[in-house]
Amino acid sequence: MNLPPFLLDRWLEQKQTANPPIDFDLGSSTGPVWTLRELLALSRGNELDNLLDTRVLYTAAAGTASLRDAIAALHGVEPAEVQVVTGASEALLILCFLAKEQYANVVLPNPGFPANVALAESFGIEVRLYELRAEHDFQIDPSEIARLIDGNTKFVLVNSPHNPTGAVITADEMRTLHDLCVVRGAQLVSDEVYHPIYHGPEIPTAAHLPHATVISDFSKALCLSGLRIGWMIDRDAARRERYQIARNYFTITGNVIGEHLATFALAHSDAIYAHARRVASANLELLDTLFARYEGLLRWIRPRGGMTAFPWLTSGADTRDFCRRLVRSGVLMVPGDCFGQPHHFRLGFAASGAQFSNALVRFAEFLDKESRHAPRASDRVPTAQPRA
Repeated sequence: MNLPPFLLDRWLEQKQTANPPIDFDLGSSTGPVWTLRELLALSRGNELDNLLDTRVLYTAAAGTASLRDAIAALHGVEPAEVQVVTGASEALLILCFLAKEQYANVVLPNPGFPANVALAESFGIEVRLYELRAEHDFQIDPSEIARLIDGNTKFVLVNSPHNPTGAVITADEMRTLHDLCVVRGAQLVSDEVYHPIYHGPEIPTAAHLPHATVISDFSKALCLSGLRIGWMIDRDAARRERYQIARNYFTITGNVIGEHLATFALAHSDAIYAHARRVASANLELLDTLFARYEGLLRWIRPRGGMTAFPWLTSGADTRDFCRRLVRSGVLMVPGDCFGQPHHFRLGFAASGAQFSNALVRFAEFLDKESRHAPRASDRVPTAQPRA
């Protein structure tokens, strides 16, 4: 079994190795970073003492009872319906592992998180892609997804708010997909790592849908990627049993310190989400100004949720060289070929926090230089590209 190089992570590794160094990280998809000191400061009690008194041993394979209680309360479900995992990445690994059967297929978004396609194909599962097109504001087409589902479809994956485009699936669309999957006998998996960060009306979690599987983690909306903790919510007891068995083999349990901190963080999730919303909203307004100023060079679809945007060059050019030149100016963004979409690039607008305004000054200086040498702009909206 061979996995292809993970282009996205390979590119982001430049944060530690670039020479000259990266001054501004606008490539990462996470939120504003918290230090451990800042996190513990949310408590008025003796949380540090509680952490120091934690017994460093194995936790339960499904997660500690206190963490499952907190996750269940967040989504309005029962604690028994929660399976803790090592980030949403382990949830996706488990789903692909369990989907492996002869002639099996899965339905995934394009663009989407690159690991999803690679993992499914490494298990010999056929991947069927539905397109999120810039000319349609990156919105899903439920009828297109319906055409891809057949009797061998193991699951349909949706991601809302979406990485990298920032598109959002409405409650009505999610219900339509849920009911469709029930009728067709496929599992609906809703990746909600950016929920509840919205730049417009808030959409309810799919956890209220009786046959949906929800996956999420602490890396995006909760801004604590270093904890490496995620979760799965599923009302189907038989599926949960299969998840726990897989985890028994893959990672055995989580880490007890991380689960302790995760439980503490969820007790203060309102403060963490509020901070993420403030930063993302303020920085998104700055992007409004920048894209208006450089509309002859850049185009975008304003994100409706999450912390990333997926702009393109008006020339229609491949963005890898553009992003390489930008790195040399000290600003990191991600070329779209990391997502199989070479005419786009990903711009993260929350990880840099209060430094974002300074980053945009540097980016604007770069764009001023680019505009003097740019080919004549077209009004071309890039169409969805076949996955490389």
